[in-house]
Amino acid sequence: MANQQHVVIVGGGVMGGDIATIFAAGGWNVHVMSPSAKTRAALPARLAAGLNKLGANAANTALVKTYANLDEIAWRNVDLVVEAATEDLALKHQLFAQLETLARPEIPLASNTSTFPIGEIGKHLKTRSRVVGLHYFMPAHLVPLVEVIKADFTDKTVADWLEQNQRQLGKVPVRVNKDIPGFIGNRLQHAMMREALYLIAEGVVSPEGIDTAVRFGFGFRFIACGPMMQKEMSGWDTILYGGTSIYPSLHNDQAPPQFLRDMVAKGRIGMKAGRGLWEWTDDSVAKEKARIEKALQAAFEILKADAAGGQKKA
Repeated sequence: MANQQHVVIVGGGVMGGDIATIFAAGGWNVHVMSPSAKTRAALPARLAAGLNKLGANAANTALVKTYANLDEIAWRNVDLVVEAATEDLALKHQLFAQLETLARPEIPLASNTSTFPIGEIGKHLKTRSRVVGLHYFMPAHLVPLVEVIKADFTDKTVADWLEQNQRQLGKVPVRVNKDIPGFIGNRLQHAMMREALYLIAEGVVSPEGIDTAVRFGFGFRFIACGPMMQKEMSGWDTILYGGTSIYPSLHNDQAPPQFLRDMVAKGRIGMKAGRGLWEWTDDSVAKEKARIEKALQAAFEILKADAAGGQKKA
């Protein structure tokens, strides 16, 4: 697998387009399949903007080709497949069954799913040992982390190679050795979100207060070191004593709070609907996204040395 040059991205939407940018920035030939003509037409501009943000050669947009269906691709040249289609398990089963017949039998078939176990996606395949998770975080071309998820049946060499491949592309991979729901990043995020929503629902703090506490408190520290290293510094006796006091009062309901269900029922789902916790216009959305992307780029400049050297025991 040393001379890999061609990757197929299944889906050219929010995640697929950004994943295509990652590989194009790395000089790969990228083949993006999307049945949506609108998505295919919008991809060149997205790629150009993404490559610019990464400081990559804008000419690399020429490395990316789009297709309306998988049969149009020259599969003999393909060295890796990354599925980034809609989170619909039946659709993924259909796509992977098709991919198994098209891709050479030694070619890894990766899914960017954030919802479904990798074992569930690949369970019907004859060559399921090559099925692996490759989960990026939005925006995928700017957030360094990518999870490499090994199902019970995944060949370890496939996960090993993919981890090395992602490092070569400038990403920071973390191996997920058990195929559990939500993997690692999303489980940690949901654990925090459950408590944050509870604090808002109980009137303890405002949504703005939650964001301030995270961004300018413990979240600010996370750019320098993760929670495990931070507790190595402060002492595990502190976390033991604090946990003994706080854990019993932490929120542990098995479902999201009622106010969140009410918001979604009313269509208040965030920026894409123009309203969520706050009201949004096209202009305010564009300004906020630009601010966030600028901050992410600046943050990664700080982390580049750590990313290149590999985090301690990552």
